Amino acid sequence: MVPHRPVSLVLSYQYPGKYAFTVLAGAVESDPALADVKLFFPRDRETLLSTVKERHDAGDTVVAAWSFYSASFAVSAEELAWVRERLEGRSVLCIAGGVHATAEPLQTLQAGFDLIAIGEGEHSLRELLGRVQRGEEPRDTHGVAHLKDGKLVQHGRGEGVKLDDFPPFAARNAMFGAIEITRGCIYACRFCQTPFMSKARFRHRSVANVAHWARELRRSGRRDIRFITPTSMSYGTGDETMSLAAVEELLAAVREAMAPDGRIYYGTFPSEVRPEHVTPEALAVLKRYVHNDNLIIGGQSGSERILQSTRRGHDVETVVRATRLAVEGGFVPNVDFILGLPGEEADDVAATVALMERLAELGARVHGHTFMPLPGTPYRDAPPGRVDAETQTKLDRLASQGRLYGHWKQQVALAEGIAQRRRPRAG
Repeated sequence: MVPHRPVSLVLSYQYPGKYAFTVLAGAVESDPALADVKLFFPRDRETLLSTVKERHDAGDTVVAAWSFYSASFAVSAEELAWVRERLEGRSVLCIAGGVHATAEPLQTLQAGFDLIAIGEGEHSLRELLGRVQRGEEPRDTHGVAHLKDGKLVQHGRGEGVKLDDFPPFAARNAMFGAIEITRGCIYACRFCQTPFMSKARFRHRSVANVAHWARELRRSGRRDIRFITPTSMSYGTGDETMSLAAVEELLAAVREAMAPDGRIYYGTFPSEVRPEHVTPEALAVLKRYVHNDNLIIGGQSGSERILQSTRRGHDVETVVRATRLAVEGGFVPNVDFILGLPGEEADDVAATVALMERLAELGARVHGHTFMPLPGTPYRDAPPGRVDAETQTKLDRLASQGRLYGHWKQQVALAEGIAQRRRPRAG
């Protein structure tokens, strides 16, 4: 038998990467072959650095990991550089994963990571840690990429998983989180990275499996339960239809698992609702089971032309109807909009602002985002979103009235940064 090296996996457990790491840590701790791997979840760079040093000096082989979206790539790369500068000669394997690493592997590796995961990471991370334990070459892991003589070397793509085969969180390490009930999205909106990362189809966690992990969550003393899904009312289906029977079966099982005083949050972050799925019947099901008094609804634009070009799959009137029905059903609708989408002209911008104002008058809160040309999407090469001065004034007025919120101002700079990094380097 080959002796196992002691291994410590140190995860940069910060938003938004912590959602991925909660799942990946569960994949590691549920693998009997990795029972000796020690997991650490530092929430800031100072703790990350001190943990890496302590585990290295204790004799462990240390794997430090980051996961990030494109908007947080620059921050993660800077943290990696900061940690490396302070390792004082210690050898640490620094790895990365997530949608940005998958979409931009060369750029991510050039930032200084030793290797990266491409695609879904559960199987790849398990194999990589096993290789590290046995003293084998981690770069040969299926689903990872690395640089050799400055060129990209890739060993396939991490395979998609069946959600029931993996826990949604790391219970033994007390790292609980929202339960992922659906991975992938059939709608494939042109600005979204989800279909690129997890394919344009739905994979659902079963009701029995969700209920099992809900009981584990409740047993840990937690009262609240939330869910991760790109479109919450699509649970149980493989197409654009709703199966309210499937949704109700799920929520009823969760209520039983979380009783007597558990609280269910569904249709709110991080489980939004598509506007065409907001019907009186759907709202009645939610009203029977959920504790949230608001819904997150994807509107994205007030322009019919832009909704069609982005392949949203609904029209403006559907967004208005969803808002009215939500208010009548006792929910506060929070409607998402993206400013500066590709191809927008002055009339499209005006239509979006007018719809924001109209929905606010109906009782909605409006959530503003600025378009970011995300790698891996059809809009990767589009110009970054901008907000003109006249529109900014109208948005500021809505915000001052408490009817608009969001980070659309900060995202202007993030969008420009993403666009600049995709351009060829000079020289």
